[in-house]
Amino acid sequence: KEDDNGITKEMLIADCIARYPATEKIFREFFGKGCSTCPGSKREDISYGSMIHNVAIDAVLKALNSAIKR
Repeated sequence: KEDDNGITKEMLIADCIARYPATEKIFREFFGKGCSTCPGSKREDISYGSMIHNVAIDAVLKALNSAIKR
């Protein structure tokens, strides 16, 4: 899911990486280096990933959206 604000917390992690390859580096920084190959990335949204990795969703979204605007 995407709106005028770019990447949203409801987007699936794998979909986000596929659509915006530059975000893979951000996911690695916040969620660990195995994020892009984890089977859960195809089912889990960014909000859930943030929760299970104990990182602030706002920080993740800010970094992701900055990565796609470069």
